[in-house]
Amino acid sequence: MISHDTRPRLGLPIVLLMAAATGLCAGGNYFNQPLLDSIAEHLNVSPSTAAATVTIAQVSYALGLVLLVPVGDMVDRRKLTVGLMLLAALGQAVSGFAPNFATLAVGIAVAGVFSVAAQVLIPFAASLAEPQRSGQVVGTIMSGLLIGILLARSVAGLLSGLGGWSTVYKVAAVLMVVMAVALWRSLPTDAGPRPKVGYLATLRSLGSLAKTLPRLRTRAAMGGLAFAAVSTVFTTMAFLLAGEFGYNDTQIGLVGLLGVAGASMATVAGRLADRGKAQLATGGALAVLLLCWLPFAVGGTHLVWFLIAFLLADLALQGVHVSNQNIIYALIPEARSRVNSVYMTTYFVGAAVGSAVGSVVWKGYGWSGVCVAGLAFSVATVAVWMVDRRLDDPVRLSGSAHYQKGAQGRRP
Repeated sequence: MISHDTRPRLGLPIVLLMAAATGLCAGGNYFNQPLLDSIAEHLNVSPSTAAATVTIAQVSYALGLVLLVPVGDMVDRRKLTVGLMLLAALGQAVSGFAPNFATLAVGIAVAGVFSVAAQVLIPFAASLAEPQRSGQVVGTIMSGLLIGILLARSVAGLLSGLGGWSTVYKVAAVLMVVMAVALWRSLPTDAGPRPKVGYLATLRSLGSLAKTLPRLRTRAAMGGLAFAAVSTVFTTMAFLLAGEFGYNDTQIGLVGLLGVAGASMATVAGRLADRGKAQLATGGALAVLLLCWLPFAVGGTHLVWFLIAFLLADLALQGVHVSNQNIIYALIPEARSRVNSVYMTTYFVGAAVGSAVGSVVWKGYGWSGVCVAGLAFSVATVAVWMVDRRLDDPVRLSGSAHYQKGAQGRRP
């Protein structure tokens, strides 16, 4: 761990480079979503088989969160990030030159597992940044991640029109290699002294962290529930926009670009956290999350209200997410990667639950059911926030001290 006194200044160019890298890594898992019809046609598989690549990417990413992100607390995160990006680039290249579906599935799985380089970079940036700028830096990098995800679908569709469905994977492979080299040349080393703990012990410590740190539990639950709320819409909006408003796939994809505005909320939430106002950022974001369901309900038949609600929901999700990250990274600085692993795994589990619930209620109750489900997840998020407010700093500090004392006792 780099000490405070010797910490190199993390300038804006390096922050923007890290933001672009996280966006490229995370966005790579979404290239396939607008290309499923073309994949099915060119690889001679059914649409449902082609759609399985979406699940493969999600499951692979989840495995990477659990199995690879915690390694950031064991080794030099500069080397780890670059290594993971190069392996992810290999997966993208395999996908781009896949002659059949089995090869494509392997390529997407490899790219998905190693794309968690993004989740190594974020806590690495938090450790490199000056304490008074940590929130701003995390917010900026999260903005890059969000923009990467949002642009991935549109860029994939555009490149598919120019050179076929595999073009985006080939381009991404080259860009990831270039980005990995740039990070290697730009980032400082992170090879400071660390506890000599084995890999399996590091993985087991994830449970200890979740058990010992109450604010990690509350903030992870808030992130998962908030993502579940918004995922009810993300999963069903295509059905609404196509059925009610007659939108085609390209138009639906352009609606998703409204979420780029969420990048601004990520930066605002980070700056508030730097000023000691993370709870204010969380409360404001949750208020927006609660309020957005009224225009969503009206938006079932009025497009303008749907677009307003979609924008508000994305702003709210990013506000909750970034304020969560700024709080959990401060719990145990030397365990940031493992803390991030626990948090992000819960975060994406919440997204999966929200997607499943959204699909079920859409079939049974239509758009009004989706809005009720989203509101219910939002209310649950606020309830957990009230518990988190009662915990706050005194319990956080005692929990951290308790964990650190136990960890020291387990060191060889």
